[in-house]
Amino acid sequence: MTRVAILGGTGYTALELVKILLNHPRVTVTAMTSRTETAPLEQIHPSLTGRLNLSLENLSPAQLAERADLVFCCLPHVASMEAVPGLLAAGLRVVDLSADYRLNDAAVYASWYGHAHTDPGRLTTTVYGLPELFADQIPGQDLIANPGCYTSTSILGLAPLLCRKLIEPRGIIINAASGVSGAGRTPKTNLLYAECNENFVAYGVGSHRHQPEIEQVLSTASGQAVDVIFTPHLAPMDRGICATMYATPTRHVSQVELLEVCREFYAGKPFVRVVDRLPATKDTAYTNFFDMTVRVVKDRVLVLAALDNLIKGASGVAVQNMNLMCGYPETMGLLPQG
Repeated sequence: MTRVAILGGTGYTALELVKILLNHPRVTVTAMTSRTETAPLEQIHPSLTGRLNLSLENLSPAQLAERADLVFCCLPHVASMEAVPGLLAAGLRVVDLSADYRLNDAAVYASWYGHAHTDPGRLTTTVYGLPELFADQIPGQDLIANPGCYTSTSILGLAPLLCRKLIEPRGIIINAASGVSGAGRTPKTNLLYAECNENFVAYGVGSHRHQPEIEQVLSTASGQAVDVIFTPHLAPMDRGICATMYATPTRHVSQVELLEVCREFYAGKPFVRVVDRLPATKDTAYTNFFDMTVRVVKDRVLVLAALDNLIKGASGVAVQNMNLMCGYPETMGLLPQG
């Protein structure tokens, strides 16, 4: 049995983690922390009433190490890299859901996040926790950099075609839309109901922090320099991501061939579904599945993909990573019941 603590227990990803882990046969959630709240968990997340008898506490790494074996760090960027070294020094294993350990270059991190990295020595050694690409590197690790939601959608959609050299690595365009929960639980004016309801808007054009992450991971996976233009959009829905990606083929290709390549690439990967239909957010909502398909239109390759930003894009893949770190089956606690 693995004892688990969750740091940053007030957010949406923490709530989703608890819901998943309560159904995990080899895990006990033993601590929930917050830097700002000290209250029974059910007061912060009423849906957990009667399901987990814990209160939010502000605990030191040493105190956490007395109660837990592994920590899910759901803190925001900067705060996470301040906490992780102490957690590791206390003997805890960590799945970090922030962006602090995803990029392998401290200068790139500083330029996109506007803050010097305070733990740069770990950037080149931390495994990027996307099991569909890097599952063999995750077991035995003490720290895993959990991927983001937009990045998972983009990387999983493009990786098969880039790795098989079927699309050009430059000039790729990614247009993606996310539900409002992707912005977190902290109140912001643009996330008010009257602002985002019945509205659809792009943001972070040319400057979104996930762009270098997408390029880095796809470059590593495919062995070539990948360049993308990534444009996110805010959609008037609670959860989900739908992305359309445009690329130039390296030779004449057919839709049938591309779909077969993707199915072969993800053979044995239980949470990737290569489908003939067009993926929709409702088909992946509240699951850890990633749906994708491919089309050829006017000599261009279109990859279309969808996932739940809170589960496959955050908490679900975090549990995948935990399972691999602890030697459990990758799907444990994550497959739909019934």
